[in-house]
This record gives sequence, C-alpha cells and structure tokens, in this order.
Amino acid sequence: MGAAELQAIWLTLKLASITTLILLVLGTPLAWWLASTRSWLKGPVGALVALPLVLPPVVIGFYLLVLMGPKGPVGQLTQSLGLGVLPFTFAGLVAGSVFYSLPFVVQPLANAFEALGSAPLEAAATLRASPLDTFFSVVLPLCKPAYMTATVMGFAHTVGEFGIVLMLGGNIPGQTRVLSVQIYDHVEALEYAQAHWLAGGLMVFAFVTLLCLHWLQPKRAA
Repeated sequence: MGAAELQAIWLTLKLASITTLILLVLGTPLAWWLASTRSWLKGPVGALVALPLVLPPVVIGFYLLVLMGPKGPVGQLTQSLGLGVLPFTFAGLVAGSVFYSLPFVVQPLANAFEALGSAPLEAAATLRASPLDTFFSVVLPLCKPAYMTATVMGFAHTVGEFGIVLMLGGNIPGQTRVLSVQIYDHVEALEYAQAHWLAGGLMVFAFVTLLCLHWLQPKRAA
C-alpha cells in the first residue's frame, strides 16, 4: 500500500470523524424537535432529512455544487464572509457529507426520543431538574444505544460515500481524494490489485459495522 492509498484512508477517516461529530451536535436538537413537535412543519422537515435515502447521491452532489458555487446563495454568502467557495475543498466535503448522512443519525435518535415518552421527563421536572440536566441525566443514559447506533451509522455511511464527494470535491490528492475515489482511480487505470485491497478492506469494514449494529440492538427478553 503506497502513500496515495494511506493518504486517502487518513482523509476518509478524518472526514467521517468530523462529519459524525457535527451530525451528533446538530442532529440531537433536530431529532428532539421531530420527536416532540406537533407542528405542520414536521412532515416537510422530516421529508427533507430523509431525502438522501431516496435521491441518487450524484443528484444531491449536483445541487449542493450549485448552491455552494460562486453564483449560488451559499457560495455568495461564504464569499462575502471572506471564506471563498466550498466546492473542491475539504470543508465542502464536510458540508456535503453532513447533509448526505443526516438521516442515518437523526432517525435513530428521533425514534429513541419518541419511544422514551414523557414520563421520565415529568419525573425529572418534579425533582426540579433543569432541561439541560434532564437531558444529560435522564435522556442521554436512556437513549445511549440509539446514540451508539447513530454514531456507527453516520461514520460508516460517510466512509462509503462516492457520488457526492466526487461531484462536490473532485479528485484532489490530499484534499478531496477519499478512499472511494481512490478505488475509482485504480479501476480507471486498470490497477485491479490495488483496487481489490482497498475495496476488500471496505467490505470487511462494512461487515464489522453491521455486526456491531447487531450487537448494539437491545436484546428481547425470552
């Protein structure tokens, strides 16, 4: 395994770690709102969160490229702030990955919050616990399996990205060439031996991920 492959692996792990951390921070209040609100906006917001599950990644990547480009609203905003444009940068990959992996973090958390119900929260309120204390002392421990599932799923899904990262980030060594793009490069160059090593490693990673998710599921009583 050469320097290019190691660089791609490191960049992929870095991207997946940062994306997962951002998703846990942003996805928690979003999942809580989806689980508790009765607003008519719940349907549209929930559909928007789940959009990456049904849309081809290249479609999402194309529209993110338009939005973040020099003439897009997000691109104009980042340029006015002196940040330049996000496409074909690592920051752009992070932004695209956050949107693409959003349902894999938000949905497990929202389901856990809904299953929790209001009884534990009401019990904490009678003990005069603040909302923040209630979340960290009651909600978080009870929903720990869901957080572990969301973390594993968000990380693994980001590692396996291809369409969005290629559309939004291109193929810049050391900046946007992640593992899936590196495999694509090897296949294009007919370097099947190198592609086998990387693809096989991803298959093992995917199997271990699914096995971990199986172990994380609460066991039913006999």
